[in-house]
This record gives sequence, structure tokens and C-alpha cells, in this order.
Amino acid sequence: MTSQNNSSSGKRKSSQQELPFLAHLIELRDRLLRVVVVVMVLCVGLLPFSSELYHMLAIPVLSNLPEGSQMIATGSISPVFTPFKLAVVVAFFIAIPYVLYQAWGFIAPGLYKHEKRLALPLLVSSIFLFYLGMVFANFVVFPLVFDFAANMAPEGVEYRPDIANYLDFALKLFFAFGIAFEVPIATILLVLSGITTPESLTAKRPYIVVAAFVVGMLLTPPDIISQTLLAVPMWMLFEIGVFFSRILLKRRQEEEKEREMSDEEMDTELDQAVAEEEELNQKTSD
Repeated sequence: MTSQNNSSSGKRKSSQQELPFLAHLIELRDRLLRVVVVVMVLCVGLLPFSSELYHMLAIPVLSNLPEGSQMIATGSISPVFTPFKLAVVVAFFIAIPYVLYQAWGFIAPGLYKHEKRLALPLLVSSIFLFYLGMVFANFVVFPLVFDFAANMAPEGVEYRPDIANYLDFALKLFFAFGIAFEVPIATILLVLSGITTPESLTAKRPYIVVAAFVVGMLLTPPDIISQTLLAVPMWMLFEIGVFFSRILLKRRQEEEKEREMSDEEMDTELDQAVAEEEELNQKTSD
């Protein structure tokens, strides 16, 4: 009988553990479906303007083409598929705040109050920095890269980029600069999680500068301009991350000291209350 009871209680415990897990999976599925629906709705709304979107994206390269030249489409369905692909990607970019909102709604219930207070500003900052990286790539990097490419074309070679190749190139740079501009957030998280310290990061600055140029070489096309334009902002953003991590770490230490002081005050008040009660009991007994 005892073994049967133990086995039945064990089954109940396992079923109770499985239920929250299944509930989390269902919630994750629902949130992913919402994200897919939002991206699809945005994509459908952008499809009629896909050609205009591609023209806006191609302005940096079109402005550097020889007079009278145009881009070309070497693929059989490139004139149709390339703008459609751009519309899908733009829909996802627009939906990024909603995607992160759904991610926040999924993980927030498992965070403590002080973690929520820190995580929400970091989430908003990460969205802003990702968009800032894309804006930097479009308005600073693209004009310089395509001006350089047009002027460096060998004699006898007509510079006429393919629309599909250009889109792949542009998206690669957008993602590269969007992710690279998250360096301050990554730096702050590393410091606040205790993995490293601002002093340690400052001491390793030469290695980090070299690593920034290596990352720029890996994430960008093989030209020195785009590599440098990615590596230098990463280095500057790293310095910004170290600066703010010092401030946040100092603030956390001050809050911990205040919390310790308040705990000591509570202990002192409790000791005084106990002493007064003992004194009152002693007087009563006398």
C-alpha cells in the first residue's frame, strides 16, 4: 500500500510539473502566432508600395551610377521577387517593437521587481539602438561605399549593380549595423550580471579595438570603408556602455548599502522593542 501511495503521489507531482510547462508552451505559441499575424498584415499593407520601397532603398547606389545608367535584373523573376522580399523584411523591421513587446510579456512574470525596473529601459534602448544602426548604415555608410565602388570600377567595366545582389548586400549591412549598435546594452548586461567589471573592460581596451575591426571584417563586405565604418562606431559604443555601466553599478551599490542600513535600523528597533518589553515585564513582576 505504501509503495502504491508513493507512486501515485509521484505521478501527481510529475503531472503538476508538466502542466505549467505546457501552459508556458501554449503561451509561447500564442505570442508567436500574434507576431506572425502582425508581420503578415504589415506585409500585405506594404506590398502595393514594394516598388517605391525598393527605389528608396536604392537611392544611394542610383545616385552614384553613371549618367543614363540603371540597375539590372539578371534573375528570371527578380523584378517581382526582389521587391516582395524587401516588403517582407521591412514589415519585420517595423514589427520589431511588437516582437520585443511579446517577448517582454512572456519573460516579465518570471522577473523580480528590481529586474523589471532595469530590464524595461534596456529593452527600449535596444530597440532604439537597432534602428539607429540601420539609419547610420543607410545615410552614412551606403553613400560612401557606393561612391567608392563606382569610382573604383576598372576601365572598360560598366558599373550596373544587380537588384537582387544589392538587396542582399543592403540587408546584410542593416543587420550588421543594427546588431553592432547593441554593444552598449551587451556591455551593461555583462557588468551588471557580474561576469566582468568596468575596470577589467577598460584594461582590455586594445584587445576590444582589435576585436571590433575583426567583427567589422566578418560582418561587412570586403572593403575597408564599410569595415572601418562598422568597427569605429562599435568601439565608441563600447566606451559608452562602459561609462553607463559604471553609473548603474555605482547606483546598485548605493541601493544595496541603503538596504543594509534599513535592515540594521529594523534590527535595532526590534532589539529596542524587545528590551522595552522585557523591562516592562520586569516592572510588572516587581
